[in-house]
Amino acid sequence: MEKFGKRFEGKVVIVTASTQGIGFSIAERLGLEGASVVISSRKQKNVDEAVQNLRDRGIEVFGVVCHVSNAQQRKNLVDKTILKYGKIDVIVSNAAVNPTVDAILEIKEPVLDKLWDINVKAAILLLQDAAPYLQKGSSVVIISSITGYQPPTAMGMYGVTKTALLGLTKALAAEMAPNTRVNCVAPGFVPTHFAEFITGDANLRRELEAKTLLNRLGTTQDMAAASAYLASDDAAYVTGETLVVAGGMNSRL
Repeated sequence: MEKFGKRFEGKVVIVTASTQGIGFSIAERLGLEGASVVISSRKQKNVDEAVQNLRDRGIEVFGVVCHVSNAQQRKNLVDKTILKYGKIDVIVSNAAVNPTVDAILEIKEPVLDKLWDINVKAAILLLQDAAPYLQKGSSVVIISSITGYQPPTAMGMYGVTKTALLGLTKALAAEMAPNTRVNCVAPGFVPTHFAEFITGDANLRRELEAKTLLNRLGTTQDMAAASAYLASDDAAYVTGETLVVAGGMNSRL
């Protein structure tokens, strides 16, 4: 069992899209550090399995089905959290889709809508629902992507939605200060089910590894550690910032 501190003792945390991949690892890390974690994703079966996995690790966890682009389900996620725990201390907005490899000028409008709705709008609308319940000293972590800095050809529009989250982080940090801090994690390439079409290709994977300074792809735990730092009081004087966690790939000056 990893030995973590207990930075989230007594805290209530919502993580969206958290039944697998980066979202699951974030929920697990915050839970191991003492948080009561509310996890969610679109399918009941996935929610049930993830809840069981986290419970087996001694984590206080509550699962709710939530498709983030569904207004009723977003409201339900917040309402059920309040009903069970009475407050919210941390929100990690992790849900995202990448439904196309089309060039931006060829994307059909419904696909464009889906990208904006889930990757950008849903994050805003969930925070609108949750904001009244956020405690003083609370924290929001938005999960963007390194593609937000340099949208790659095959996922150009996805990258652009992730660029929008960098701006959203800045704007919300100003709006929600001083009671709530808002920060962002921009993961590099992490082998998850979500990124399978990139990291599952051995040649492409080697190419990506070579572009990092650390000669490896990221892990979901790397992203969880960065998110836990930003969400915790260790980052009490950090807001409006994006932490790039990409092994030195494409880093900013």
